[in-house]
Amino acid sequence: MTRGLGFSIYPEKTRVEEDMAYIRLAAAYGFKRMFTCFLSVELTKNELVEKYKPLIGLAKTLGIDTYVDVYPSFFDNMGIALDDLSFFKELGAAGFRLDRSFSGSEESLMTYNSEGVIIEVNISNDTSYVENILDFQPNKDQLVGCHNFYPQRYSGLKEEYFVQATKRYKCLGLHTAAFVSSQTGTVGPWDISEGQPTLERDRHLPIDLQARAMWACADIDDIIIGNAYATEAELKQLSEIQPYVVNFSINQLENISEVEAKICYDELHFQRGDISSYMVRSTASRAKYKAQTIEARPAGGTINVGDVLIANDRYGIYAGELQIALEERENDGVWNIVGSIPKEEHFMLPYITPWKKFIFRKEGIL
Repeated sequence: MTRGLGFSIYPEKTRVEEDMAYIRLAAAYGFKRMFTCFLSVELTKNELVEKYKPLIGLAKTLGIDTYVDVYPSFFDNMGIALDDLSFFKELGAAGFRLDRSFSGSEESLMTYNSEGVIIEVNISNDTSYVENILDFQPNKDQLVGCHNFYPQRYSGLKEEYFVQATKRYKCLGLHTAAFVSSQTGTVGPWDISEGQPTLERDRHLPIDLQARAMWACADIDDIIIGNAYATEAELKQLSEIQPYVVNFSINQLENISEVEAKICYDELHFQRGDISSYMVRSTASRAKYKAQTIEARPAGGTINVGDVLIANDRYGIYAGELQIALEERENDGVWNIVGSIPKEEHFMLPYITPWKKFIFRKEGIL
């Protein structure tokens, strides 16, 4: 399974016309999964089918898989046997997310359902829960994981814990997902919705920075917008992210040369394995552009953290090397500053670990 994008709808709080328009808009920007929640819905089984099936059906025709959030008690309340998941098939859902757990045996048995319904487990609790399920020999092709979102301010996960919990599942070969938060969305499953991210640090960040940082810091496959509705601008921003590399914005100097622009924007950069505490080094461009002229520009002054540098012809064999400054130092004239990573993205610099791939996109002109 590849990395992708998702969004959420909450039909118990919105109008069907708005939901359908949102589904079509998200599909136009390449979104491939939809989340919705039955935890706060007070409807009968027939009412659920009547209300949700048209929306899930529309999404399915547009190539979007839907996952519905449920408690274990949902099955008894709706009269759904664990060995008969045809209700979800009737809805058109690709799967359901268990916000809380059974014993492990039940999850394993459900992964063998004949309807092909995917079982998604909650991965925000870094416990041996998933190993317990695996002890019961599930069909891993029908088992995936997804983090929680946190509508209450200050209650979201901290990054270190998030990375650790996600790694536990990825090391076992399971597909993973987590939530980011629209800065305009106000609708969620509960009365309180102060943003709906998985990570607390994401609550007030621009949505594209949330997603870029999440894909950079952890082995997350799918990123889902937790609240509704995101703006078209937010959907577009997410669709433009390259999910397998670290995406940095750069405020570019106005008059960089054509070869400097090619080195900066046309190359897939990667950090050398023998890392330095002073800079991120991307050295492959030295060989590719060694026949090109990189004239030195007036230097002097200070190289600051986050500055993007390209070695000029004064530096001999190092000409064409690209660096990101991690420490402040003097500019002795062998480096051309081509731009700077915005300060609000500096927290992503530690994500550039040995051999990590990264790219730049122009944010503005300095």
